Amino acid sequence: MAMSEKDTRYVMNSLSKIYVKALDNVDSIDKVKKMNKLTDSLLVGRWLGRKSKMRQEYIQRLDGTSLRICIATAKQDTNNHKKTGVLWLHGGGYCIGTCEQDFMYGDMFVEDDSAVMILPDYRKSDETPYPAALDDAYLTLVWMIVNAERLGINPSQIFVGGESAGGGLCAALTSFARDEGEINIAFQMPLYPMLDDRHTKTSSNNNAMIWDTKRNDIAWKYYKGDREADKYCAPARETNYSNLPPTYSFVGTLDPFLDEVKTYMRNLYEAGVEVMYREYEGKEHAFDLLEYNNSCAKHVRALTKKAFKYAQENYFKQQPNDYVEGGFDYEHSAYVVSEFDKAADRTSRIEIDEINDMVDQIDLDRFFHNE
Repeated sequence: MAMSEKDTRYVMNSLSKIYVKALDNVDSIDKVKKMNKLTDSLLVGRWLGRKSKMRQEYIQRLDGTSLRICIATAKQDTNNHKKTGVLWLHGGGYCIGTCEQDFMYGDMFVEDDSAVMILPDYRKSDETPYPAALDDAYLTLVWMIVNAERLGINPSQIFVGGESAGGGLCAALTSFARDEGEINIAFQMPLYPMLDDRHTKTSSNNNAMIWDTKRNDIAWKYYKGDREADKYCAPARETNYSNLPPTYSFVGTLDPFLDEVKTYMRNLYEAGVEVMYREYEGKEHAFDLLEYNNSCAKHVRALTKKAFKYAQENYFKQQPNDYVEGGFDYEHSAYVVSEFDKAADRTSRIEIDEINDMVDQIDLDRFFHNE
């Protein structure tokens, strides 16, 4: 049975509590690992969308491990037309979260059966720092092209998006794909993206409730590991913004990422890239998700959906000449064949009471009501 709007509000409020609690504990990598076990136990394999459905597949990496992906489609999915392919990357400071948390975006983009959304469960920095997440994102992008016909995706309309760290990973992926020259991306949606490992005016001495300077510094430390940041790690370090895809984004004025997002969008604009951008006065990080029932959050979700529809009508990019329908001459193509019905490598079920103290006042029984 599909969830009601009331159920959706309840779930979003519960997820907000979990992630706020998670953000309170990013100072310890062991606590981060515990929070990831909790979110896995709550969310992995459970799709809470009201207007979309999800199935899982697995992609084999070059090292033999598997990358789990979620494929979100309309409730009434049909295969009688080619659809926009949307690669969506979840947020969480590159260190927490899972792709099922973004069911709301799945509902937003695939409800009318005009798009297929692919969400990779990319490796997070509590286990493997940069460039693991980017490697997984690019592997997923290649897999989408290789499997475009089977998935019902129009290979000339590949979109990439994500929120927060997922937005930063989106920006990194579009730069990387442009530089590699193997796959063309038609449009990107990095929402309030995490772009700069260096302090800006708004990320310095920021004490906002959801994401602040301390959390930001720790998250970048985990993500960079022992490496110095380059432009694919921290996309604000990009110096060439030409030939990047048309871009939509928004950010709140209390968000630590305000300055880096504003600078990124300005650089795109000055390089001749079409941009759609809006700032929301007095709003903090991820307010579209964490203030789900707020009128401003409803407005920005409607605006995001409108921008997506505009992009579907206007932005297309043919794949390079070596792309052939039904196949792709990519050197690692042998490693992007789906594996069905295989247990996820990373998913682990744990007893909730092990970490119950970290999720005070979360009614887990009610949370699981949809099963």
